[in-house]
Amino acid sequence: MNERSAEAFGPAELALLFVACVGLALVLYRPALHGPFVSDDLHYVAQNRRVHDLSLENLKALADPRGAVAIDVVNYAPLQMLGHALAWRAFGPETFGHHVVNVVLHVISAMLLSWLLVTTGVPRSAALVAGAIFLVHPANVEAVAWVSQLKSALALPLAIGALLALPRRAWLATWLFAAALLAKATAVCVLPAAALLEWSRTGRVRAPWLVAWLVCFAVYAVVEFGMHQRTGAADAALYGTPFVLLRTVAALGARYAVLAVSGWPTSTFHEPEPAFSLLDPWWLLALPLLGIALWRVAAALRARSAEAAYWVWAAVAFAPISQVFPFLYPFADRYLYFILPGLLGAVLLAGQRVLVQSPAAHRQALARVGLLVGLVLIVGFAARTPGRAAVWRSNTALLLDAAEHYPDGKVASVLEAKRAARVGDVQTAIAALRRAVSRGFNRFEQLETDPSYAPIREAPQFRALVAELASTWIESAREKRGLTPSELRSVAHAHIARGEPEQALSLLDAAGVRGGPYAAEFEAEARAIRAGLAIGEPGRIRLRANGPR
Repeated sequence: MNERSAEAFGPAELALLFVACVGLALVLYRPALHGPFVSDDLHYVAQNRRVHDLSLENLKALADPRGAVAIDVVNYAPLQMLGHALAWRAFGPETFGHHVVNVVLHVISAMLLSWLLVTTGVPRSAALVAGAIFLVHPANVEAVAWVSQLKSALALPLAIGALLALPRRAWLATWLFAAALLAKATAVCVLPAAALLEWSRTGRVRAPWLVAWLVCFAVYAVVEFGMHQRTGAADAALYGTPFVLLRTVAALGARYAVLAVSGWPTSTFHEPEPAFSLLDPWWLLALPLLGIALWRVAAALRARSAEAAYWVWAAVAFAPISQVFPFLYPFADRYLYFILPGLLGAVLLAGQRVLVQSPAAHRQALARVGLLVGLVLIVGFAARTPGRAAVWRSNTALLLDAAEHYPDGKVASVLEAKRAARVGDVQTAIAALRRAVSRGFNRFEQLETDPSYAPIREAPQFRALVAELASTWIESAREKRGLTPSELRSVAHAHIARGEPEQALSLLDAAGVRGGPYAAEFEAEARAIRAGLAIGEPGRIRLRANGPR
């Protein structure tokens, strides 16, 4: 921390502020606090037995950079997984405690952000307003109300803590930065910000800490990139030409800028179209926004202002989701979580510079206008946050929210297929599923286990689609080396879906031999297949909710 940090907030102020913020956050997030485990929560927490018991064996598995846990969650985030394990130890399957942990960590991030802003030259009142905006912003609900987003709620306070510690305790800052990376890779956004902040303060950057941070990131990046490339989503081919990709990257940046300023458009499971047209409005909006950002960065660098650090922070936080490495669904409320602090700091410091350069007679009035705008944003955002939190009360609410905002998207198409299947309308169901597949849907197991599809499950067109999707999983597995037991099981299920129980049995046996917390389930599924083969009915073996039967 620099010399300004001592003037930021006293112990009593911090304690009162923390209690008040936690109380406010719990009220705003109340609709989500008893929400169940949904979506990614299942394989991260609810069904992940490695986090259900803090045994030495499980701790080693959570920490293994090339182990089954990292591969199965497609990220090396041992600190996040340890956090889930500790939360499970404290609260078990009761989700209320898991949600409260995320909310409290979110409050800590908001407070640390205010503190950091003060240390970099933002007046206390403006810093508090920025922290409050971050606290109540409706787009942040996804990063807080979604239990498996503990990665975001944990990484951000560690990353901001590293920035605060760096001026006087570089060794502590290095440990905090490394810990933040081990919670979520996006925490790297504070590395260039830290260098620019130190340069703005002292005119130089100390080499020892910078080298240490770079080494931490380089080592981590090697492991994390390999994990990410194992997911099929990473292979998505979404753009026809480099120009479409370039326009889409810019359009995504504009979407995040608008989301930050207005809290719109919030949704679960966003599916915006790429910027195919030269007249795409988001692409056109991106051009002046990019010009303003570049102008401010250049001006801040000339003035050796901390403003540049915050612009770079926002840019680096955006880079992994910008489609430089294409993947499905790069626009999501939760991705704003690391971008927003950078934007808040940049805008506040830019505003502070404008204020200083204004005529003295106008400064007080301009400051009041700025404060009023901030207060209006806080009230407006806070009014919307409970509604967004309510979306996380159930998995059905999540899907309906996505379908409402993207009526032609993957989720809406799957919901349409289920409605058609329930009344036996094979053609409509298949057509809707085909649209979902074109948007990235590939969950053949859902088609086999969801009771909505029971009336059409044996229809030839449905069986053909299931086999087609299962084949993509089998082909993807052939390109991977060292499949984990869970991956072997998924491929076995794909063979069952294609009517190939013998191949499935071989894979399940191989998975069971590996041992581990799921070995008994693998063996039970293998026994069910053997029983079907023994009575001469291999074609009737199907996937069910509890495995093949």
